[in-house]
Amino acid sequence: MGMAWDDVVLMEPGVKSGDPTVITVNCPDKAGLGCDLCRIVLEFGLYVNRGDFATDGKWCYIVLWVIPRPSWLKVDWASLKNRLMSACPSCMIPYYLSQQSTCSPRPTVYLLKVFCLDRKGLLHDVTKVLCELELTIQRVKVMTTPDDKVLDLFFLTDDMDLLHTKQRRDETCEHLSDVLGEYCISCELQLAGPECEVQQGFSSLPQEVAEELFSFELSKEAVPKSSSSDTTKLKKATITVDNLLSPVHTLLQIQCVDQKGLIYDILRTSKDCDIQIAFGRILSSAKGFRTIDLFIQRTDGKKILDDENQASLCSRLKEEMLHPLRVTVASRGPDTELLVANPVELSGKGRPRVFYDVTFALKKLGICIFSAEIARHSTAERQWEVYRFLLDESPEYPLASKRARTEILEKVKRTLMGW
Repeated sequence: MGMAWDDVVLMEPGVKSGDPTVITVNCPDKAGLGCDLCRIVLEFGLYVNRGDFATDGKWCYIVLWVIPRPSWLKVDWASLKNRLMSACPSCMIPYYLSQQSTCSPRPTVYLLKVFCLDRKGLLHDVTKVLCELELTIQRVKVMTTPDDKVLDLFFLTDDMDLLHTKQRRDETCEHLSDVLGEYCISCELQLAGPECEVQQGFSSLPQEVAEELFSFELSKEAVPKSSSSDTTKLKKATITVDNLLSPVHTLLQIQCVDQKGLIYDILRTSKDCDIQIAFGRILSSAKGFRTIDLFIQRTDGKKILDDENQASLCSRLKEEMLHPLRVTVASRGPDTELLVANPVELSGKGRPRVFYDVTFALKKLGICIFSAEIARHSTAERQWEVYRFLLDESPEYPLASKRARTEILEKVKRTLMGW
């Protein structure tokens, strides 16, 4: 026996404007389900205000209180519900069948070619349309021609799995043409060919740039200055491990600076480290900090008792909470390049909305993007998704100056982290 499919995901809107929407998920459990659900929530531009997780290993119950960030963001709640339901194991078949395979088939990749006249904010406007249409950018190649025209190549997957239909492809091109208006010269969308495999190759970063981008020192990282204070506070993450409170679970008590995607980062790390979360409580942010309690087990159902394993897990969680994204500005000959990197899940998925946030920050600064690309980069520890933007010089931002570069880094970091 199963339960009604419509009851798997329930949504309760807030009573008044500004109140969070309550999302309740009640379904069979699977490895990494909490991470998958929080990833979808992040894709829709939602912030998790509070959260509760509970599972007995076979059935799970998850409640998330979410609000749009920024507040004016339009959310397609019906589409969000469908996406969340698609991530849940089927409730109409026996549990063991839903656990036989946790691997999803590789999504079909499509190639979008947009050729248009150049202008400030163009790349972000295209990216915004793609996000609204629930199209995920897997790779991108942006090239500016000497006559001030731009050729954008986007390698896309469709979260709604409808791009194989002519109607969906036509609607996508129509939306883009409407937004770009007279700047649009042509727009084509088709199944990607062999060139897709070339685009999915790994990036080659200069050694000094890679070292700056992927190295970090936890003790020296500081939160950007608050608009209400001239002092900076040390960016902290504390994790307390308790094996006495529960006979079968290890308790992790986490306190850290609140930021965009924090819950996703914690659950992503737990998923990749094969840690099962039996119970979890995410408290609302207080004075810019977030408190999270997680009762966890290893995949064999045992506590984490070994001191070395505890230290390794805590170190990994701190790194992902304090450095979920790496940002730097480098010189490429006479040009200035902005680089942003984020860890890739073991499943191969990159972090949602990074390209959207970076192009939004640069548009707000009035900086044009001469070229852009997304590629993968491997370090000894893991695989990264690297976003590379070659920036155009402007009178407001002489990119050779230290002040301009500092302002660009500050703006991009704030936008990415939601500060």
